[in-house]
Amino acid sequence: MRRSRWEGWVRLAIILLILNGLFNLLQGFFALIGSNTYSAVVDGSLVPLDLTLWGWWNIIVGIVLIAAGIALTGGSLWARVITVIAASLSAITQLLLMPTQPWSALIVFVVDVLIIYAVAAHGRVKSDHR
Repeated sequence: MRRSRWEGWVRLAIILLILNGLFNLLQGFFALIGSNTYSAVVDGSLVPLDLTLWGWWNIIVGIVLIAAGIALTGGSLWARVITVIAASLSAITQLLLMPTQPWSALIVFVVDVLIIYAVAAHGRVKSDHR
């Protein structure tokens, strides 16, 4: 059985997708059950933000990430496309979080970029099961 060295990267991308989805779900649930407002200072002005929409956004992105990770195990083209879209949504979400949570947002953003690379460049790699 000959395996490509990229097969492990694709499997890692699947695991990271599911974990990232679970973290998004948790973040969304905490935003919904916690305080409803968050304040940020933008250009010297205090701006109150409603966390309800943010919580639902994270829940939706989390569900899409988990579903993409599960679908990616089959290695189909549509699953790879959904995975790239889902990881891109997660990356954009992390960029929005950068001012408030710079380190965690940066780490998740880099993980999202690695997932996109692994799936886009090497998503068709499968092991030979003969």
